[in-house]
This record gives sequence, structure tokens and C-alpha cells, in this order.
Amino acid sequence: MIEKLFKKIEEYDTIILHRHSRPDLDALGSQRGLALTLREAYPSKKIYMVGDMSTRYAFLGAMDEVKDDAYLNALVIITDVSVSTMVSDERYKNAKEVFIIDHHKNASDITTNVISDTSKIAVCELITKILLDRGFVIPPYAATSFFGGIVTDSGRFQYGETTGDTLRIAGMLLDLGADKEFIYKNIYTESLQDRLMKNWFGTQFKTTSAGVAYLKNDKDIFEKFPVDFFNISRGMVGVMAGIAEIPIWCNFTYDIENDVIIGEFRSRDISIVDIAKKYGGGGHDLACGATLHSWDEVDQVIEDFNTLLRN
Repeated sequence: MIEKLFKKIEEYDTIILHRHSRPDLDALGSQRGLALTLREAYPSKKIYMVGDMSTRYAFLGAMDEVKDDAYLNALVIITDVSVSTMVSDERYKNAKEVFIIDHHKNASDITTNVISDTSKIAVCELITKILLDRGFVIPPYAATSFFGGIVTDSGRFQYGETTGDTLRIAGMLLDLGADKEFIYKNIYTESLQDRLMKNWFGTQFKTTSAGVAYLKNDKDIFEKFPVDFFNISRGMVGVMAGIAEIPIWCNFTYDIENDVIIGEFRSRDISIVDIAKKYGGGGHDLACGATLHSWDEVDQVIEDFNTLLRN
């Protein structure tokens, strides 16, 4: 499938890169890193990046403005997601051909043109390896994007799925000019206001007798903290991490725009992805999520995690 993809890249004059909505740095890093590398290799081709953006990652730069008719004779490459409902910008459906590069444990309902390796902790790791194996020159600004995705999806190389290959690929990216100081400054340095907000959330979570910690954030939370949705949904799940008595923790945040509740699920040493899949979500064994439709459904998820721990 890799060979097929690169033959198509050679064939098409227009290539448009998508990834999942509400992107994390692995989604953005893989999209940007691949796009920037391909632009360097094929300067005469039109290579675009599209999708929604979070203010959290505005430091990486903006997406491209792409007209609808650009898709008519375009190749689309989707990174870091295989499920149609999670792809940002539905115009990928208008492309002539679609390929996916992913590392999640979800079967694709989009295309059979899928390159997947669930052993990779980040899709940035997978794409970097593919490009280097094929002799592509990864420019420094692309290397920085890939490095950021690997660093964040591996929890700064602390998560259990981190392998020797993960570290070797990260080292190669540094040798290629990845700016680790730029990534660390923008990701792991925060304002005093953000730190105080995080400290507040750290006092609000509840725990079950089985050892599940959870936060329930309704629409009023955005009046108290007028920040980007991502800053609370993905940003606050970590306040419950690293507690010995808490092997599973969850953050549930009401999405006002779409009238749904986004659940972010995390665990230590216990696979929880099957529960995410039960509710139409997915991800990794220890880090996954799902879109839920009521607070009653949220309570069902919590109870499923309780049952998992009790068994």
C-alpha cells in the first residue's frame, strides 16, 4: 500500500492533506510534516493542508484556503484518523482518490487504501519512518512538526508504548534540524492564568470506589473560563493523571456548538479502548475517547470503567 500511495503522489498535481477535527499535535504534526516534505520534494505540485484549528496550536501556522473545485482532480491523504465522522472538512469525499495513514485501532469506513501500524505511538513516527525509508529529505520545519507529534503522543517518551524505534526516530528528527526548544516552549510552558485554571480543575474531579476519576464540564464552565474547547476537553484530562489510587481517569466536556459531550479517557496499564469503541469512539489502549449524547450516557461510561476495574 505504501508503494501504491507514492505512485499516486507522483501522478497527481494536486494533493490535499486532511486529519481529524479538534486536532492534537500528532494530527497537526503529521499533516504539516508530510505536506511540507512533499512541497520540498515536488515544488511544482499544489499541496494543501485543511481543517479546523485550535488556538492551542496556532503557533504552528494557519491552514490553507482551498476552493471546492480543487478536489475534483485531487489526491487526498488523511492522517491520524480512519473514521469518517472524525475527519475535519468533509470535502475529502469529493476527491478523486483517498488514502489514510493512521496508527489507531479503528477500522476505516472511508477507503481500503489504508496504511496503518498500531505499534507506533504516534502517526508522526510512522510517517517519518516511511519518508526516510524512501529517501525523502525532511526539511527542518517539517522535522519540527513530526517531532512535536511524537513528543506529545508519547507523553515526553514516558508512556508504555514508547519503544526504542520511537526514540531513534525522534533522534533522527533532531539530527535533521527539529527545533525541540520551539516545541517545548509552546507546549509545556503556560501562562499564570492557565496554571491557575489547571489547579482549579485539579480540585474538582470526583472518584468512584473502584478507582475511576472523572470531571463533568457542562456549558457553564465556558462562562467561568472563556477558553478554547480543546483547552478544557483535552487540556484538563491530565490533571487526574499520575495518582497511584486512580488507574482510569476521564474528562467529559459539553460541546455547545454540536450539542454533544466529548469524553476523553485515559488509563495506566489497563486497556480501555474497547469501552470507547462501544460508544462509537476509539483510539489507543491507554488513551482514547468517544462522543456521547447525554449525561446519562456519561454515567454509563463511568460505570463500565468501574466494572472493568472490579473484574
